[in-house]
Amino acid sequence: MMHGRTTERSAVEALLADAREGTSGVLVVRGEPGIGKTTLLAYAVEAAEAAGFPVVRGSGVEFEAELPYAGLSLLLRPALTHLPALPEPQRRALDAALGLASGEAPEPMFVGLAVLTLLSEYAGDGPLLCLVDDAQWLDRVSSDALVFAARRLHAEGVVMVFGARDGEGAFPAPGLPELRLTGLPPADAGALLDAHAADLSPTARYRVLAEAGGNPLALRELPVALAGDNPSAVFRPGALPLTSRLQLAFHGQVSRLPVATQTLLLLAALDDSGDVGVVLRAAEPLGASPGDLEPADAAGLFSVVDGTPRFRHPLIRAAVHQRAPLDRRMAAHRALADALDAPDQADRRAWQLAAASTGPDEAVADALDATADRARERGGYAAAARAYEFAARLTVDQHRRTHRLALAAQWASEAGDLDRARDFAARSAAQAKDPKVRATLALVHGLADFWHGAFPSAHKTLVGAAEDVAAVEPGAAARLLVQALHTAWYINEDELQSTMARLNALTLPEDDPITPVARYLIDCLYLDPDDDHPDKKQPTNPAPTPAPALADAVTAARTARAAGTVDARVLQMLCGVALTQGHDTDAYDLAAELVTESRRQGGIGRLPTLLFFQVEAEIFDSRHADALATASEALGFARDTGQQQWVSQFHSVLAVVRAFEGDEDACRRAADESLASGAGGAMAPGTPWSYWALGILDLGLGRAATAVTRLEQLSREPLRHHICSTRSTPDLVEAAIRIGEPGRAAEQFARFEDWAGRVRRPWADALVLRCRALLADDSDAEELWTAALALHDPERRAMERARTALLFGEWLRRVRRKTDAREHLRAALEGFERLGARPWADRARTELDATGAGGAARGSAAAQASPNGAAAVLTPQELQITRLAAQGMSNRDIAAQLFLSPRTVGHHLYKAYPKLGILSRTELAGIPDLAARS
Repeated sequence: MMHGRTTERSAVEALLADAREGTSGVLVVRGEPGIGKTTLLAYAVEAAEAAGFPVVRGSGVEFEAELPYAGLSLLLRPALTHLPALPEPQRRALDAALGLASGEAPEPMFVGLAVLTLLSEYAGDGPLLCLVDDAQWLDRVSSDALVFAARRLHAEGVVMVFGARDGEGAFPAPGLPELRLTGLPPADAGALLDAHAADLSPTARYRVLAEAGGNPLALRELPVALAGDNPSAVFRPGALPLTSRLQLAFHGQVSRLPVATQTLLLLAALDDSGDVGVVLRAAEPLGASPGDLEPADAAGLFSVVDGTPRFRHPLIRAAVHQRAPLDRRMAAHRALADALDAPDQADRRAWQLAAASTGPDEAVADALDATADRARERGGYAAAARAYEFAARLTVDQHRRTHRLALAAQWASEAGDLDRARDFAARSAAQAKDPKVRATLALVHGLADFWHGAFPSAHKTLVGAAEDVAAVEPGAAARLLVQALHTAWYINEDELQSTMARLNALTLPEDDPITPVARYLIDCLYLDPDDDHPDKKQPTNPAPTPAPALADAVTAARTARAAGTVDARVLQMLCGVALTQGHDTDAYDLAAELVTESRRQGGIGRLPTLLFFQVEAEIFDSRHADALATASEALGFARDTGQQQWVSQFHSVLAVVRAFEGDEDACRRAADESLASGAGGAMAPGTPWSYWALGILDLGLGRAATAVTRLEQLSREPLRHHICSTRSTPDLVEAAIRIGEPGRAAEQFARFEDWAGRVRRPWADALVLRCRALLADDSDAEELWTAALALHDPERRAMERARTALLFGEWLRRVRRKTDAREHLRAALEGFERLGARPWADRARTELDATGAGGAARGSAAAQASPNGAAAVLTPQELQITRLAAQGMSNRDIAAQLFLSPRTVGHHLYKAYPKLGILSRTELAGIPDLAARS
């Protein structure tokens, strides 16, 4: 019987009620040991089963070893018959994760998507309850997969409830709804105590209530301790925390059991197989038999359920484990290792042997090495790192010990465990003799610092390591410097150029795949400090030299990646570098190709980076609706995978889209979210785009003076080398002209002219001509305006084309050529209306009014056009889904591509049809805005 918890039970009941209506939900129940988490979860199971819900349930177990996906394997066992219904990539990923088949190591997030789909299939058309207790003890990849699945829940009718202990720090689930349990109120606490210890004296009752603090487990167990042999150990004033005193109470109960029973309990506490047969086989040589379990069962401490040994509470297990003498624990570990003799138990055997080791042991180290390899192959990078590190501790040979510790550092970094990665790298670096190993360790250390936001420290590590190995391993040095370019980008332009100079100074082998990549970066980014340009920085190659070929660098990077000699991040970096050179279409095509590849392979962790380059290109091409959909999806991925850098970045690009729309509140909210992520005085990653967004917003709303102030920030260090600094220059020029202070944009415009001369793109030349026209005398301006319009592609960059037409029309009206002005102002108005750029459309309409053609403009098709068509009425996710459905893709295929469940896809389509004025998906292909991108 549950005492109290009315509010908590209501929260559970509400989740179950929503699930019956098809709405999914998630809840993380947190609290101290014994506070009632398991009881509340049991209530959820009882309520769900009474309502006809199928239930899948699992639990974390406090193992000494981490076995990848062990928690997920136990949880999903009832649903595995539905595996064939999963899309092939998801089925392969889940098979590999659970050890059901060999395959490439899957990302935990992609496994999480497979879990979501599997649970949806298992639920069928009805609701489902998925429950995980003691989630703080889940292995890392099981935890990551389940949290990702929980974050993607929407319309499947699935309820996920987790119970997690306070203070363990092993079940981080930011963003998921939480319910924190505290002690029972006095009346409920008294009722529970009376139900379990009705014969207590008033004094003892008062003492137990005071000590328990409303903790239900304490209310049940402290009376037992009070009646025991040594109550003072538990009730000593000012003694241990309640959890420790409960463990003492449990230990007191265990110590009164026969020795053979205590031996069996110790074996069960140390076993991680969940198989009572293993425990009993290990017990035999230690003098215990199955009959010795009866006293523990009779005492209510331990039982066997469906062949699985279970302690009544995890604190009993902890008490048995922690208070057993060392010699008995080691003997138990050795007995368990001997009992784990099946091939599929090799990993558990290795960890039991490791726990029984008292010093270096090469045989056990080799077994752990093999365990690490298997964990890595299944995507259990944290487990692999731990096994390699433990193997290093047991290794006698110094070279092999260093090698294993280096592997631990590498795979801890892949797991995102940056502190441990840096620690392992630092410990092994001092002993590493091989230059390649030193380079690898420096890369791990540098990346750990980088992702912590310690950009100067990361840069120093990477550059220093490159100098260390340059003479003997120039290719390795180049790889370090390529990564150092990324860190330098977040420091300042001088550091970027210093790093480029180091890369340029290397003599690289022609047959090294990193060579064409390095040359592409040098050709694109390296500026000669000895040139006589005012900035003392000019391109090494003069303007007539053909632009470097991105395709060659991409081919080389793919070759190096396949050979394992270059990080996959190099390909991502090439997208960004291409954008700095104005190769927007090439960058978009490469990013889109890599996005497609990542979706197919389940590389969810890579998607935020790739989608950022894609959304940048979409904004530059005036594809604002596409940019909104891309950024919204990517922001969800960044949050779900804990990549705070990209959370900031995507808020900032959303701010730019909202700025063009003239939605001031939404723009400022997004910019504030982006800028708030700076930590420890460091600049927030989204700062450049946020400043640009606020500058565009002010310029569009006619606040030119404020726009100049904001945009000038992008022309100064440490931001002036960022892509936003270059691309925002025409906005700065226009704003400065409007307030009569063109000199404030002069230096930045000179840099922009130089850049446009290097990249040699017609659209960049058009923007240069537009700025020159704004700066020119009236006698020279018309030729510049006409030339600028002629260079604009009528099918691309609609926002810039419309702005040039607007500015030309404004100039024509100012020189009293109203009839000529109308043509350009109408074209500008039509462009702005179609883009949904409200403030810019208002400005064009005002100018048309001034020419005497305002009424005609308001009655025109342009003024009545629906901005962005379907994008104006659909949410970003609905737009994505309807576009894919318009191409003929099934709900299952759409779900696989967007990392959703098929039922969620169907839910969004159902909501989209009435907004579009249609009745079925067959009509989607007839909507131009949806078919246009197919």
